[in-house]
Amino acid sequence: MITTLGILVILTAIIGIVWKNVKKNFDEADARARKHNANVTSPYDKKDIKNFPSWPIPVKSWILGIVGVLILCLNGMFFWANPGTAYAVQYPWGGDKMVSTQGIKFQGWGRTIPISYEISLKDVIVDSEKGERVSSSEDGIYNRSAKLWEFSDAIKARIATAVVIGINVDDPEAFLDMADRNRSEGKLIYGRVLPNIDAAIKNTAKLMDAQEYISGRASEFDRYFRDQLENGMYIVEEYYEEQEPEVIGDTTIVRQITGVQVGNKKQLRYRIKRDEQGNIMRDTNSNSLTQYGIQFYQAQVTSIDWEDSFDDRLQLQKEQVAQTQLEKQEAEKEFYRAQKEIAKGEADKAAERARLEKEQIKQTIEAETQAKVARQNVIAEREILEVERLRAESKRVAADAQEYENRKLVQAGLTPQQRVEFELKRADLVSKNLAGMNIPQNLIIGGNGENGGNSLEALLPVVLMKELNKDN
Repeated sequence: MITTLGILVILTAIIGIVWKNVKKNFDEADARARKHNANVTSPYDKKDIKNFPSWPIPVKSWILGIVGVLILCLNGMFFWANPGTAYAVQYPWGGDKMVSTQGIKFQGWGRTIPISYEISLKDVIVDSEKGERVSSSEDGIYNRSAKLWEFSDAIKARIATAVVIGINVDDPEAFLDMADRNRSEGKLIYGRVLPNIDAAIKNTAKLMDAQEYISGRASEFDRYFRDQLENGMYIVEEYYEEQEPEVIGDTTIVRQITGVQVGNKKQLRYRIKRDEQGNIMRDTNSNSLTQYGIQFYQAQVTSIDWEDSFDDRLQLQKEQVAQTQLEKQEAEKEFYRAQKEIAKGEADKAAERARLEKEQIKQTIEAETQAKVARQNVIAEREILEVERLRAESKRVAADAQEYENRKLVQAGLTPQQRVEFELKRADLVSKNLAGMNIPQNLIIGGNGENGGNSLEALLPVVLMKELNKDN
């Protein structure tokens, strides 16, 4: 805007000077015509000329021109610093300065090298068959078409990446050195950053197969990629590995894919070289960005476009894996069905065993109860028998004692009082017995008639003793 204003002022001054000279020529021509013939009309109508505005005198026009030049000089005196951008200002008399804040800044007709705080770089996958290409750079964003990279198993793919770098504005000396060496942001990106990104992708792709990448090592690919950008490129070494037959899907089912080379053959592989202590060896000259204080805020692979042959292989793998999964599901279904039958049989067996054990326990308890009852009955019968035996023994002993006592009484004789009582009881007993007895009408007594009364008399005491024993 300042340049436009200065140019307009200078053009105005030039037009004023030119028009003053044209008007002067008009006046001189008119004067010469009138000098020769007063009635001659000048070819230039003075009346029309007078209708033109009065322009500044030449002195003022020169002043106006100087003002325009000064305005043009203001264009190189100051510049506008955009937010999010650092500037290296290089003065014509020598020396430079870093400007990291926005606003109007003093330039001193020097040169400014703007570099964004953060710069985004993307590799975009496009349809190469249609001839599409991406190449753009504006406002700290650089996009380009993704390149074709080769993995260790010779499978090629276009790899789309997203990288964000940042410059260090806290160290003015490092920033000014970077700006002085690169002279522009574009040269920094295309000459230093992008080659480092390409080298990191190339090295990382060598460290794994395409099959390994899709089998779960994608995160490891990102880690290798960023680690090399931040700390330097790996030094890789070649080695040969025995290639085993490829297994697809379930490990118990081996399927060979048509067109895939299998068998125990040696394959060239790459790995990270390490020193004797196991530390990773790096190319110290590859990480030239660290000297400028450039940091990688983001570095990752966003997508991969495999070559057609590998896509066909992946499709075949998917079909084989799907078939394997179906077979596995069927096998698992049959397995669980058999397990169900076995479990059902075990459950029935357990139920029957429980029922039989319950019956067995019941019978055992009943048998044990009967045995205990029988034992108790035996003990009871034994006790009853013992009681009866003791009772009979007691009666026998008592009878023997009474008999012994009676015998002794008879032998010893009774006192008169006892004899009277005995006679009374005997008489009473005799009367009772005789009343209930069928006394024979005829009684035969042996011997002479002198002892007949003595025999009846001897019988009565015996009957009386029995009754007395009963009472006792």
